[in-house]
Amino acid sequence: MLRLKAALAALLILVVTPTSASAALNQEAIPTVFEKLLGAPTLSNPAMIVIDGSTGQTIYAKNIYAQRKPASVLKVLTAAVVLQYLDPLKVFTTQVSIAPETNTIYIKGSLDPWISTSHSVARKMKRASLTHMASNATNAVRSYNAGELADYTVVYSGLYEQDVKSLKTYWAKRGFKPVFKSVKTPEISSIVSTPIVTETSPPVAKILDWMMLWSDNQLADRLARLSSQAAGGPFGILGVERIFKNLLAELQIDSSKLVVKDASGLSRSNKVTAKMIGELLYKLRKDPRFTGIYSVLPVSGVSGTLNERFIETAPTAVGLVRAKTGSLNGTVTLAGFVESSDTEYVFVTLADEIPRGYTSLKKARAAIDKILGRIAAPNIPAEISPLP
Repeated sequence: MLRLKAALAALLILVVTPTSASAALNQEAIPTVFEKLLGAPTLSNPAMIVIDGSTGQTIYAKNIYAQRKPASVLKVLTAAVVLQYLDPLKVFTTQVSIAPETNTIYIKGSLDPWISTSHSVARKMKRASLTHMASNATNAVRSYNAGELADYTVVYSGLYEQDVKSLKTYWAKRGFKPVFKSVKTPEISSIVSTPIVTETSPPVAKILDWMMLWSDNQLADRLARLSSQAAGGPFGILGVERIFKNLLAELQIDSSKLVVKDASGLSRSNKVTAKMIGELLYKLRKDPRFTGIYSVLPVSGVSGTLNERFIETAPTAVGLVRAKTGSLNGTVTLAGFVESSDTEYVFVTLADEIPRGYTSLKKARAAIDKILGRIAAPNIPAEISPLP
């Protein structure tokens, strides 16, 4: 399906070439037109920056120093630190085993970010399911205790606090209330027990792809914490904030207005500036260490969270925008790259003062799509003739 949509997008680009190429704004016209378009009440005084992807020149700027809520656009920073600190080939393994002679379940984890606490989500997204592992452990206990749920102890390592809470809740609802004991991984590794189930994640690179494509909040927070740990920092939000600011400092980007409360963008207390994110995207695009970020961004009308956008609102931009979406109640954001003939622009739009409610969000998204549609145009060699 994804390949089909990509092919249709490419065909659409060719079909609309004469109109879109001629209608695309040149750099001199962008400030005047954008100022008018961004004045629409649906966007409520947003922050926006447009940067020439070749020269780094700022083509348009509005409220670019103002602190704004990034929503999931913050995941661009998360993706960058993941690429900086984590091995892209690293996988995570979680093993559940049982020692019936001591009434003990052992869970040897590795802080796997891929495990989902929702079984339905796990099945739909083909991810490891914490519920599945818990169910298998319950069945194992019953099989060793004549169908009864005996008094057991769960000895575990390498699990997130949220996962431990989810296990307790799942088992309690089924009348199984084991005692939980946290230990260091080497203690479990040396114990002889019978395996029940083992789950192994995809490599970090694939997990990152999924996180960016579908804007997975849990993956973002967990990958960022793992990155902080890999950098030698604390496994928590203070460590995440530190590596975010360290990366910006390394790239010579001002981080004085950055406020980090999570790595997903879910908190309304997170703050960035349009200039900060714009400069970050521009420099990430130029740095070979971060080339993977561009390729995993959703594509307008084709993939991920941009799968259904632009098709009706700005059809000439289908397939020409690669960007990270973001939304909270009262906030719509979009940041990435747009192709405009032989120029690629970096853009950031942070509209965090719009009225609350789905209708306002939908109108704001459409307005942003239409603005980008004014500069989007395919780069088609002169020797390729448009379809009649």
